[in-house]
Amino acid sequence: MQSSDLRRHCERRLGALDRERASWFAHWRDLADNILPRRGSFLGPVHRAGRGDKRNAKLLDSTAMLAARTLASGLMSGLSSPARPWFRLGIGSPQLSEIPEVRLWLDDVTQRMLRVFARSNLYNALAVVYEELGVFGTAAMVVVEDEKEIVRAYPLTAGEYWLAASERLTVNTLYRALSMTTFQLVERFGRGAVSAQVRERYDRGDWDHEVEVIHAIEPNEGREIGKLGNRNMPFRSVWFEKSGAGDAVLGVGGFEEFPALCPRWHLIGNDVWGRSPGMDALPDAKSLQLMQMSFVQAMEKMINPPMVASPSLRGSTASGLPAAITYVADTQGAGFKPAYQINPPLDQLSAAIERRQQAVRAAFYADLFLMATQLKDVRSATEIAERRDEKLVMLGPVLERLHDDLLEPLIGRVFQIMARAGEIPPPPSPALDGLRLQPEYVSPMAAMQAA
Repeated sequence: MQSSDLRRHCERRLGALDRERASWFAHWRDLADNILPRRGSFLGPVHRAGRGDKRNAKLLDSTAMLAARTLASGLMSGLSSPARPWFRLGIGSPQLSEIPEVRLWLDDVTQRMLRVFARSNLYNALAVVYEELGVFGTAAMVVVEDEKEIVRAYPLTAGEYWLAASERLTVNTLYRALSMTTFQLVERFGRGAVSAQVRERYDRGDWDHEVEVIHAIEPNEGREIGKLGNRNMPFRSVWFEKSGAGDAVLGVGGFEEFPALCPRWHLIGNDVWGRSPGMDALPDAKSLQLMQMSFVQAMEKMINPPMVASPSLRGSTASGLPAAITYVADTQGAGFKPAYQINPPLDQLSAAIERRQQAVRAAFYADLFLMATQLKDVRSATEIAERRDEKLVMLGPVLERLHDDLLEPLIGRVFQIMARAGEIPPPPSPALDGLRLQPEYVSPMAAMQAA
């Protein structure tokens, strides 16, 4: 496919994906406003002039935001903790896996991969993925090869990418929008590949002007099997300036494996985008803001009530400060006093707020991850374990989806990158050629689920 045809194809597909995503956009923005105000890109990557502005002005209650962090931290430590091994490699043949030299090779490769995970930014990116997943229901992370750290991960946020799925309902297409400066564009793609406007800015030294760029990753349907080259890989990678004149593209490449990991929390039918605990918690999170406002108003009226005064005090000095004196004439009706006295049921209001906060925490499974700190009396270790196992049943389907949509593709992608970089030793037996690696998860949550 010619570059001009390729760009037109990508622009048409981007328009179709954008129309499909539009119905989710307002919902994500509402989630960001009430739960994660610093997440989400809803104005476009080059139109965020106030990136450092305060975004939490609408929040009077931070329960939902803290609960989302608890969920992300619990998934991080329970599924893919950097502090301990969380998977070990196996192969499709259990008999071969137990041969001593094969087991030694698999364990050696596992340790090599864990070191690559620790050396790169994969764990930092996974923390972002878990938080996005819990709030927006869908997360995305692009894993590419890196000369310094072997692999490099780029987590995305809601609103800056588009997805499409195959007939098996697995994500196989990702389009994303990002901003790059004039200098970054020329540095990466070369002066001859950028548009005339970018070249002019580069030549006159306007290096920091931001340009919106589209990166499209999709199946390479027109490739020739057996033919080598970046343009003939299973997945096509196309870069182009969104507002660039003409039909030019910045660059065309490819990937041997789909580089984007796109887990979804819960799917309905053949939807591409997932549902989330944040969507379940949103009504309670919004109600909490109103209830906290009412609580503050009630306290304010008790502490600093509206006042009434005699007309004779008009123009006189009157003060409501502690120890201040307001002088009034000693006549009937003159004075400075509250307009009315209120006695709001603060205990009942506080209890109602606490019930809403508990509902938000339950929606984010915070009671599961913070169970030991929330028990009001001393419990035995056996009772704590039993209660934790009961609550873990609710997370079972989600854990299976995370294994299939996130962790297994991540392990496979990192293994292939390491193999191409010469970081994987040759297998001890030719019988292993062609067998699929099957990771076995040994994380705390996987162990509890298995038990």
